[in-house]
Amino acid sequence: MTVSGNGHNIVGEKIRTLCADRNISIDTLAERAGMTAAQIEMIQHSDTVPSLAPLVKIARALGVRLGTFLDDSSELGPVLHRRTDSRQPATFSSQLSNTNSHLDFFSLAAGKTGRHMEPFLVSINQAPAAEPILSSHEGEEFIFVLQGTVMITYGKETYELRTGDSIYYDSIVEHMVSAPNGEAAQIIGVVYTPV
Repeated sequence: MTVSGNGHNIVGEKIRTLCADRNISIDTLAERAGMTAAQIEMIQHSDTVPSLAPLVKIARALGVRLGTFLDDSSELGPVLHRRTDSRQPATFSSQLSNTNSHLDFFSLAAGKTGRHMEPFLVSINQAPAAEPILSSHEGEEFIFVLQGTVMITYGKETYELRTGDSIYYDSIVEHMVSAPNGEAAQIIGVVYTPV
């Protein structure tokens, strides 16, 4: 899943298409997702992909997998990514507005249909704002640090992970991933959300 350089929002298009296919209004979708219609409209018209938490809520409200918003094709067999493959990141905002973006997600399984996990190569570009905004959603997450130092805020705890460290947690607990002091870091993140 990519948001192309011309501001084209594929996530927003998919939400509109799914709503039209199911004859669901924005107001109905917002009610089912526990969000406001304004938040749904912001996601539909933004050039930045929202954080995973609202996408999970929207996916559940529409009765689709989270991966539906990231699918680029419909490969039933294995999806292979080589290190030399060129990838465009999907930059997720860490909240519903376009501010405070600090993670670039490179989907590693966008072409695989019917998947239940979302593996990402994630580049952490900078530290979030002084007042971090934690998110939560149903499911579980696994993070493995490839490079740098990563801070995981999980509920009231903070964990510092270095290259080679990993963490697995329930994502229903409020959490945030960041790099200290604005230093770049890179992780493999796998997100599982039940349908």
